[in-house]
Amino acid sequence: MSENTPADLPVIVVGAGPIGLAAAAHLIERGIEPLVLEAGPVAAAAVRQWAHVRLFSPWAEVIDPAAEKLLTPTGWVRPDGAVYPSGGDWATLYLQPLADALGERVRYRTRVTGVARAGRDRIVDSGRAEQPFTVHVEHADGREERILARAVVDASGTWSTPNPLGANGLPALGERAADGRITYRIPDLTDPVVRARFAGKRTAVVGTGASAFTALAYLADLAKDEDGTHAVWVLRRGINGSTYGGGEADQLPARGALGLRAKQAVDDGHATALTGFRTAAVEADGEQLVLVAEDGRRSEPVDQVIVLTGLRPDLSFLSEIRLGLDERLQAPTALAPLIDPNQHSCGTVYPHGATELAHPEEGVYLVGMKSYGRAPTFLAMTGYEQVRSVAAALAGDHEAAARVELTLPETGVCGGAGLFDEPDAAQSGGGCCSVPVAPQVLSIGLRAPAPAAESC
Repeated sequence: MSENTPADLPVIVVGAGPIGLAAAAHLIERGIEPLVLEAGPVAAAAVRQWAHVRLFSPWAEVIDPAAEKLLTPTGWVRPDGAVYPSGGDWATLYLQPLADALGERVRYRTRVTGVARAGRDRIVDSGRAEQPFTVHVEHADGREERILARAVVDASGTWSTPNPLGANGLPALGERAADGRITYRIPDLTDPVVRARFAGKRTAVVGTGASAFTALAYLADLAKDEDGTHAVWVLRRGINGSTYGGGEADQLPARGALGLRAKQAVDDGHATALTGFRTAAVEADGEQLVLVAEDGRRSEPVDQVIVLTGLRPDLSFLSEIRLGLDERLQAPTALAPLIDPNQHSCGTVYPHGATELAHPEEGVYLVGMKSYGRAPTFLAMTGYEQVRSVAAALAGDHEAAARVELTLPETGVCGGAGLFDEPDAAQSGGGCCSVPVAPQVLSIGLRAPAPAAESC
C-alpha cells in the first residue's frame, strides 16, 4: 500500500466466511477499519450450504484468537474446544455472532463484480501505486456502487466454483444437458426431499477425496434402510494403500474413520469401484445416465451423479489487477511450492503469511481457501495465520508479518468432510477441517466440502 493512499479509506474484505471475518477482526486489532462485502444474505453463506457435514477439527482449532477477543465482550460463550462442530454449528454459534459483533462493517447482499486501481486499467504504469483501489459492487436490488479502498483482501473462497466432471478440467460432453441429475455437493440425506432422490437408486460418486468418502458413507448407510440403493465409485486412478487415507494411523481420528467407512462401503458391496476411469462424456440411457471414459469404457446406468472433484478460484472480478499466480495451481507464485498436493498434505504445509501471499499489485491479497487455488490442502488454522500476517503487513509491522505464530500437526492426507454421526471420533483432537470442498469441501478439512470442510 502506497504511503500516498489515504489512510482513512477502509480495507475491503471480500467474503464474510471464516477467514474473511477473521481478517476483519485482525484489522480492527491493528487499528485499521475493515469493510466486509458478502454476496449472501447472512454470514458464512457458503458454510451453511454444508451445514450437515461435520468438520475434522474441533472447536479449539476453528476459532480465531483475534475474533474471540472481539466476541468476548458481547457475552458470547465459547463452545467446548474438544467437540467437533458441524458446518451449521460453526455458522450459527461462531461465525454469525462474529459478524454481528462487527456490526455495520459487514454488508450483506453485496456482490463484488470488479476490482481495479482508480483511473488505471491493468496496462497503465504511470501513477499506479499512488491510486487507491476502486471496488465495484452490485446490490441485491440491482443498484451498482463504487467503493474506494486502501487495500483489498479477497477471502471469497472457492465454494461457488466446483470442478466439473470432465477429466480434462472442462465439462464432459453432455454434462450441462444432464443438469438436475448431477450435483457437485455432498447430499444431505437427512432432508426427506433429497433422500428420496437417492433412496433405492444407483448413484455415481466421482472423486477420491474425503468429500467422496463422505458421500459413499452416507449412501452406504442409506442402502441399509432402502433396498436398491447402490453407489458406483468412479476413480480416475487405481486403488492402492493410500486410497482410503491414514485409517487408524491418521492423526485426525475423525478423518481416518471416514476413510475406513468408505472402504467398508466397498467391502460390504454397497459401492462398486470403477478405477482408471477418466470421464469424457455423459449420455442419456432412458431415464438414467451413462458415463463414458476417454478410453471408450462405459459405466453401468445410474440415476444420479455426485461430482466431488475439487474446487477452483473465481478470478474473473480481479481481471484488472496484476496478480502473480502459479500456472498450475492458480495460487500465489511464492505460495504454490509450499502447498503443491503432489508434495504436501495439510500438516506439512509450512505456515505462511503476507510475504508468500503478495502479488505484483501491492495491497492485494488472496487469503483463505482462495489463496490455495486448486490445491485441497487448506486448513482453517492456516487461514487465520495468513490474515494475522496480512493485517500486520498492512499496519506496517513487517516484523510481526514475517513472524510465524502457528504450529501445525503433521496430519497426513488433507481434505474431506467429517461424518456428522460419529460420536466417538468427535471426542478426539484433530487439525484438518473439511468442507464439502473440497468442500469438496468442503474438503471442508475449508474443503470444506473437497473440497469439504476446513477448506474455506
